[in-house]
Amino acid sequence: MVRVLIPTGALGLAYDRAALARGVANRPDIIAVDGGSTDSGPSYLGRGVSKYSRSTTRAEWRDLMLARAEAGVPLVIGTAGTCGADSAVDWLYEITCELAAELGQKLRVARLYSGQSPDAVADAMAAGRVKPLSGAPGADAETLRSCAKIVALAGAEQIRAAIDTGADIVIAGRTTDTAIIAALPIARNCDAGGAWHGAKVGECGALATTNPASGVIQIDFDETGFTLEPLGGIARATPYTVSAHMLYENTDPFILYEPGGHLDVTGSRYVALDDRRVRVEGSVWVPGPYTVKLEGARIAGYQAVSLTLLRDRRYVENARTWAEDIAARCRKVAVERTGLTEADFTIEMRLVGQDATLGPLETGRTVPTEVGVLAIVTAPTEPQAVEIAKILNPYLLHHALTEEEPMPTFAFPFSPAEMSRGAIYEFCLHHVMTLDNPMSAFRLEVSEVGHG
Repeated sequence: MVRVLIPTGALGLAYDRAALARGVANRPDIIAVDGGSTDSGPSYLGRGVSKYSRSTTRAEWRDLMLARAEAGVPLVIGTAGTCGADSAVDWLYEITCELAAELGQKLRVARLYSGQSPDAVADAMAAGRVKPLSGAPGADAETLRSCAKIVALAGAEQIRAAIDTGADIVIAGRTTDTAIIAALPIARNCDAGGAWHGAKVGECGALATTNPASGVIQIDFDETGFTLEPLGGIARATPYTVSAHMLYENTDPFILYEPGGHLDVTGSRYVALDDRRVRVEGSVWVPGPYTVKLEGARIAGYQAVSLTLLRDRRYVENARTWAEDIAARCRKVAVERTGLTEADFTIEMRLVGQDATLGPLETGRTVPTEVGVLAIVTAPTEPQAVEIAKILNPYLLHHALTEEEPMPTFAFPFSPAEMSRGAIYEFCLHHVMTLDNPMSAFRLEVSEVGHG
């Protein structure tokens, strides 16, 4: 049997310290935690930074390092620093070195890097080893070379290689959410289908329980399946909460693709052992070609924003007309004065409180008390974006609905009204790359850190 302790769905989201202590007391074989995802968009990958604060990450990682020392088992994190870029691995490694010195711990730390060279991926594409997934954007060598960052999603094989170095801590770049949980059970000959299925259910910690915020769960893997038990005081796992997680971030409730094959849970059986624990058997791992998913982010332009508040009822009632009139006038002025064509830039007017989220799909049409008009300008360069935002400024402050009425004045909550967001990024890869050797696209570095 292999017992995996999962403290939370992602480092930075907080977890129940008492539940963690219960997990450590249960003598796990490994502590595994996810570090991030693509949920918050491409900017973090493009810039190679974490979306979570350093202070929060440091505090939570400190407690996990203490838990690891008490349990005497490896601590593994995947997709370090939210995005899993090489720079994010180095960021968490720096924090680890600081904490090792502070806590008096002497550690072997393995860093698994997932960053990819655009030229190397372009060569793989030319050799027919890079294929688009369903719905992928068009991509060629020029697309690859335009990427600020490209990462490949590591699987269980790469995590196992890092663990096999004898590391106390593994800091992995971009990985599949499941790989860090499945790696050790597979390495110790637990049922492969159960390992991948349990890893999928446990990837987000207690999300597959009745108390998602509690964070901490443990999963016991063996030769026929797995047993999941939440460790939060009031959290329970049920066949429903466990089986439903196959739908989380997955288009097929029965099939999950991973490097080297896919999981099939069509015949899985979910049994409540008691009011807290669920046993699962019958999951099947189907080997296939060894491919890793690629993610790439590139600069898509530069952005500046302005926020104006409308409270006069007539303007609130006619906010869409007012906003679209301003956008049309300013597009014309920007073309005349900046040398850009209308195809070179965009002006978006989002009505916060009315339809900023859904736009024309919004069905609720009540008139709010006030509306925030968020003007978003995207242009090829930062100075151009700011220039167009400044063209918008007098219109957002004083533009009247009709030429016959007095000039109104609206409210800017900030000064200056226009705020540069700098570079914005877009995902431009949704592809897989075939590998002859699972480690060929990844690199491992092992260091001795701290003292004790």
